[in-house]
Amino acid sequence: MIRIQNLSKGYEGVQALNDLSLHVPRGAVYGLVGPNGAGKSTLLRCLSGVSEPDSGTVLIDGQPVWENAPLKSRIAYIPDDLYYFTSANLMDMKKFYQGFFPTFDEALFKKLGDIFPIDPKRPIRHLSKGMQKQAAFWLNLALQPDLFLLDEPVDGLDPVMRRQLWSLIMTEVERRQVTVVISSHNLRELEDVCDHVGVIDHGTVLLERTLSQLQEDFVKVQLVFPPDREPVLPGITPLHHSCTGRVHTFVLKCGAQAAEQAALAVSPVFYDILPLTLEEIFIYELGGADYAVKELVL
Repeated sequence: MIRIQNLSKGYEGVQALNDLSLHVPRGAVYGLVGPNGAGKSTLLRCLSGVSEPDSGTVLIDGQPVWENAPLKSRIAYIPDDLYYFTSANLMDMKKFYQGFFPTFDEALFKKLGDIFPIDPKRPIRHLSKGMQKQAAFWLNLALQPDLFLLDEPVDGLDPVMRRQLWSLIMTEVERRQVTVVISSHNLRELEDVCDHVGVIDHGTVLLERTLSQLQEDFVKVQLVFPPDREPVLPGITPLHHSCTGRVHTFVLKCGAQAAEQAALAVSPVFYDILPLTLEEIFIYELGGADYAVKELVL
């Protein structure tokens, strides 16, 4: 579905994307994970055809997206910073969208009105941030797109509406094999909905895996050593090591079987092997001086 090769993009001397390559299969729900300023939003703008790459290729179904109106009519893009015409209400924006998206479904638009508690004749700029986000989903779901690009899609929404929107998106994935690319800092929610994950930092992709593969590559090992035993695992350099009393916790970049073999080799009093959450994987994969939690020295 999406194939990006050696993509670079800069703004006013800042290199937002640097030789980035990425692949998203059709029907995938792909989570973009990375720190602030990693280039996630710039990547989505290039994918949507809003921004022109400086170099590299952005292909959707084998076609370049830049200045390709027929292809862009199959893409729904909800940015973090929403834009609506001044004084426009939802019905005004509906007419605007209908002029550019031939797949706009009038019947679906009316059905979605039962889900979103918005007065369609009220100026959108008078709505709260959360209600404006709901208006964006109302319009974009009615487009019946083949590709959803979502930048912090549920930011500012209450828990009930967040759950409702994820349900609507996942229904579209199941019903029409829609491809979804999501940039979000809410890694707990991404873990619930994504089946593929790409970790981005400094404008390039550090790794991309299916979520199950990513979770198989990292494990947490907890061991209890006798008081006179050195807490060292042979042959493995831990990404992180902490200690609470006699319980030592190691975060390892390896499979569960290799971790268990290393644990058994040191004959602990007790050991346990636990999976990592996506948030923990993100923290430890980007570990080091740049991302360590720092204390304020007064």
